[in-house]
Amino acid sequence: MATTVAREVFTEEDLLKVQGRAELVDGNIILLSPAGGQHGYVVTRLMVRLGAYIEARKLGGLLVDSSTGFRLPAGNVRSPDVGYMTAGRAPNPLPEGFIVGAPDLAIEVLSPNDRQREVLGKVGELLDAGTAMVWVIDPKQRRATVYSGNGAYRTDVLDGEGVVPGFLCPLVEILP
Repeated sequence: MATTVAREVFTEEDLLKVQGRAELVDGNIILLSPAGGQHGYVVTRLMVRLGAYIEARKLGGLLVDSSTGFRLPAGNVRSPDVGYMTAGRAPNPLPEGFIVGAPDLAIEVLSPNDRQREVLGKVGELLDAGTAMVWVIDPKQRRATVYSGNGAYRTDVLDGEGVVPGFLCPLVEILP
């Protein structure tokens, strides 16, 4: 569940001082609560598989976890559970602060307290900012929804499509 910290307008510098996970959304700092065991398990299993695939095929790029903020063109700083920027878009050298631009692939794993409206708002914002594909994984329902510029569909197999070509991961292999 997210909690908003009230103040007139926060900046990126304010966000960098926050202890714990948070995002900057429309001038507000949104504190992100710990997600729980299932969430961490799914994120870790997926990152290990995705990272091994990217390394084995020498795709390069940048694979990061939720502690990494992406500064989107509208000024918000978002932190998907997993983010991947392809080799042609990944910053080099890596900045000490937030990464400028949207990830090519963003992955959100739902937690029990996530609000659908907030998740869909984040998905829409990422797509508007240039993210090619967003996977929203629902461990409770044991399915994923894939969002892209072509719309959305539900699936039980994650497909990297044009972002991570050839990557396929059945959800059953990463869910508890």
